Amino acid sequence: MKILLIDDHLVVRQGMKQILEDEFPRASFGEASTVAEAMRLVQKEQWSIVLLDLTLPDRSGLDALVELKAIRPSLPVLVLSMHPEAEFALRVIKAGAAGYLTKQSAAEEMLAAVHKALAGGRYITASLAEKLAADAVTGDSRPPHEQLSDREYQTMQMLAAGKAVKEIAATLGLSGKTVSTYRARVLEKLGLSSTVELARYAITHGLVK
Repeated sequence: MKILLIDDHLVVRQGMKQILEDEFPRASFGEASTVAEAMRLVQKEQWSIVLLDLTLPDRSGLDALVELKAIRPSLPVLVLSMHPEAEFALRVIKAGAAGYLTKQSAAEEMLAAVHKALAGGRYITASLAEKLAADAVTGDSRPPHEQLSDREYQTMQMLAAGKAVKEIAATLGLSGKTVSTYRARVLEKLGLSSTVELARYAITHGLVK
């Protein structure tokens, strides 16, 4: 079995590796700290499972997930993130992830998710299952922020966290003009008129820490 760990923090990768080595002593590991490194490894080798962080230095982990699934559709990808489940879980599951875990999750939960993903299933928490069920029933009655595109959602989150357009552009690999366009779309779709209102909306809905 081959396990690929994608996280920009060495200590986090070492911690995950230690937990997984104890459970899968015969497994071999690969590590990447950027999306670019990860894509090279995924294209070069066959992996049994990928554990992916959402916050990476060169590109968004959400973008990485979409690209990973395009290259290896059957490769199970577990997203392990510092972001609370409410922020990204629904989106990553819809993008093809085999599960979503926060970095505060217990080792036992991570191992349960890995076993489930390796067996071809999806690891869904009870709270996420409720959201998926509600989404299936209500359709377009979802909250406005859940109807944003992935790129719009990422822009919204970073704006609400106080990041400047230039900083967002660098993180997402976009031009400042494009980010400003996304900002305008987000405000329009959410019925808001300023970044201050956007930040308040995000806090109220638990979309930022």
